Amino acid sequence: MLWFTLILFGVAIGSFLNVVATRYDGDHFLFDATMIGGRSHCTDCGETLRWFELVPVVSFIIQGGRCRRCKTRLSVQYPIIELLSGMIFLFVPLTLGVSALAPFPVDLVAVIWIAVFEALLVMALIDIRLGIIPDEINVFLGVLGIFLTIVFAGYFGTANVSFLGAYAAMFGWQGSVVVARLVGAVIGGGFFAVLIAITRGKGMGMGDLKLAIPLGLLFGWPDIIFVLVFAFVIGAVAGIVSILRGKKSMKGTLPFGPFIALGAMTLFFWGSAIFGWYFSLLGIK
Repeated sequence: MLWFTLILFGVAIGSFLNVVATRYDGDHFLFDATMIGGRSHCTDCGETLRWFELVPVVSFIIQGGRCRRCKTRLSVQYPIIELLSGMIFLFVPLTLGVSALAPFPVDLVAVIWIAVFEALLVMALIDIRLGIIPDEINVFLGVLGIFLTIVFAGYFGTANVSFLGAYAAMFGWQGSVVVARLVGAVIGGGFFAVLIAITRGKGMGMGDLKLAIPLGLLFGWPDIIFVLVFAFVIGAVAGIVSILRGKKSMKGTLPFGPFIALGAMTLFFWGSAIFGWYFSLLGIK
C-alpha cells in the first residue's frame, strides 16, 4: 500500500507539473497564480474540463486520448509525465535503499531527491517548449543541494558519498562531503563556462551553466563528471536520430536541459551498475 500510495501521489504531482510547464511563458514567476490558476480547459474548443476529465492517466485512457466534446487529440505528454512522476516517487526511495546510502535513514534523503527529479522534469518540459531554463528551478535545486550537503556532512563527516559506489575511489581524492560538493559545483559550472567561451555562446547557453552548478552541488565529485558525460552521450544519440529522421539538420540545435536531466537520472539510478558492466567487459571485477 505504501508503494501504491507513493505512485498515486507522484502521478497527481505530475499532473500539476504538466499545468505549470504548459502555462509558463518565461515572463512571469514560475508559480505565478495568474498563470497556473484557473480551471483547466481544452486548448482547442475552450470548454472547461469537469473533474472526471482531469483524473490523471485514467481520464486520458477512457477518453481515448481525445477531448470529450470536440474530439481533438490530446497530447500524449500528459499521461507520460504523470506516469514518469509516479515512477520517480516509487523508485527514488527504492534505489536509495540499496545504494551506498543504505546505512543512512533514507526517508529525508529520498524526499530531497524526489524534489530534485520533479524539478528537473518540469525544467525539461519548459526547455523543450520554450528553449529556456527558469532561474527559479536553478535556485530551488541550489537550496536542495545546500541542504543535502549539510545533512550528509552531519551524518557521514569526512567520508565522501557517491552514486558510483566503490568505483568512485578510482578517481582519486575522496575528501569531505562539503568539499566534494563544492568541487562538483565548480566543475559543473566551469565546464559549461569554458564551452560557452569557446563557442561564443553558440554551443551552450547560460541556462545550462546555471543548471550545472546546483547539480554539481547535489552530486559532488566525481559524480558530476559522469552526469555530464551521460548527458552528452544521450544528447549525441538523440541528435543523430533527429538528423536521420529529417527532424534536424547538421546546423540545427536541441535544448540541452532535458539531456542534463537524463544524465542525472542515469547516474542516480544506474551509475554503479553501468560501471560494473563496463569493467566486466574488460575482465575487471
